[in-house]
Amino acid sequence: MVHQVDRSSEVQPQTMKIDLPGSLSHQYLVRQAQRESNARSYPRRIPIAIKAAKGIYITDADGNQYFDCLAGAGTLALGHNHPVATAAMREILDSELPLHTLDLTTPVKDQFVEEIFASLPSAFARHGRIQFCGPTGADATEAAVKLVKTATGRRTMLSFHGGYHGMSHGALSLTGSLGPKQQVANLMPEVHFLPYPYNYRCPFGVGGEVGHHLSSHYIEHILDDPESGITHPAGMILEIVQGEGGAIPAPDRWVREIRRITRERGIPLIVDEIQTGWGRTGKLYAFEHAGIVPDVVLLSKAIGGSLPLSVVLYHENLDKWSPGAHAGTFRGNQMAMAAGLATLRYIQEFGLVEQARKLGDRLTSHLRQIQAEFPCIGDVRGRGLMIGVEIVNPESSPNRRGAHPSYPLLARRIQAECLRRGLILELGGRHGCVVRFLPPLIITAEQIDQISEIFHAAVCSATAQMPLHLAEVS
Repeated sequence: MVHQVDRSSEVQPQTMKIDLPGSLSHQYLVRQAQRESNARSYPRRIPIAIKAAKGIYITDADGNQYFDCLAGAGTLALGHNHPVATAAMREILDSELPLHTLDLTTPVKDQFVEEIFASLPSAFARHGRIQFCGPTGADATEAAVKLVKTATGRRTMLSFHGGYHGMSHGALSLTGSLGPKQQVANLMPEVHFLPYPYNYRCPFGVGGEVGHHLSSHYIEHILDDPESGITHPAGMILEIVQGEGGAIPAPDRWVREIRRITRERGIPLIVDEIQTGWGRTGKLYAFEHAGIVPDVVLLSKAIGGSLPLSVVLYHENLDKWSPGAHAGTFRGNQMAMAAGLATLRYIQEFGLVEQARKLGDRLTSHLRQIQAEFPCIGDVRGRGLMIGVEIVNPESSPNRRGAHPSYPLLARRIQAECLRRGLILELGGRHGCVVRFLPPLIITAEQIDQISEIFHAAVCSATAQMPLHLAEVS
């Protein structure tokens, strides 16, 4: 079914006893549960304690080795402890350059800024400005909201169903997921959510080109309708490929329509590239697929070379805020800038953007072969090395387009069976039923094949354990 490879020197699928009482991982996890916040998330689904990591591999405290297809939620473009990133960090340490500079400049920062602008399409770069933010992508979102509100003098923000932009107060207000919002009062007001072209579960029940045309038509209509209830927006925030929303790629034509609609109405378009930036989707920046020029771009994750860093890039016409209008103590992380600079140069020099496209196609092909065997896989989608597999219950009645209800329990079982066989994956999407693949960009074709085999075995085991007629569906 899936291409066979020589696996003599690689990780072998195996059943791992990582949760036995007395195992080192178990001991660490027990202490973690006693001390850390109830808000911790990943350890609940990936119950391991990490001892070492190199490239695409993680080794836990008990000596079990795993393929890491989570990669710091897309942060680790070059995988764990890549030599070019660690060498850049060591050079900073050995040089006695400052590690912390607020927003004072340094030769390292100057090189980093120049390299980022050189990597951007010239139509954006020649009018670009950059703001260094706090260390997380969420702070870049917060800064962008303040930027466009300051520049336009308006207060309304537009976002999309399924979007994810961070967990801080303003960023959460722009995020589609209801779960984290339920108990948080007084989120940022005047945020309006718009339909995203989710082909498999089209909000208009039609899908395809007609579905995304209805989405753009609806958006244009409400922006021009004096009775829509939406005041003229300060900005619109958009992911070209929704990440936490379930690896949902927006059609290029729809993206171009959104750019036209916002440009004609003077609405700054913020493209959130926090997870997609620097090669993840098969282009250096995901907005390049559609050939658009946004007004604002958010970057974090990969740009720090595994260390915390985030920036906002924007058109000079928006640069209306006063000195100190956005600040952050740790925006001058010199080691992150050095590691990020080395990472960007490596990605470009060794063709990792094109490799992400080719190997993403290879992984998608394998996953679609598995889909043909298992009707519980409703959809396989994504771009580059940002792929989602939506798990459904084929025994339940489908909607008008043939999409069956979500099956979150089976998705969690598949994730657990993958982990037991040495593969780390995360879930996302509606009801947590999308298995997400976010491997480092340095992954090889042979590793793609092995990961696909593990996933196939995990789906076999999970579906055998959970008969579909007993499914809990949402």
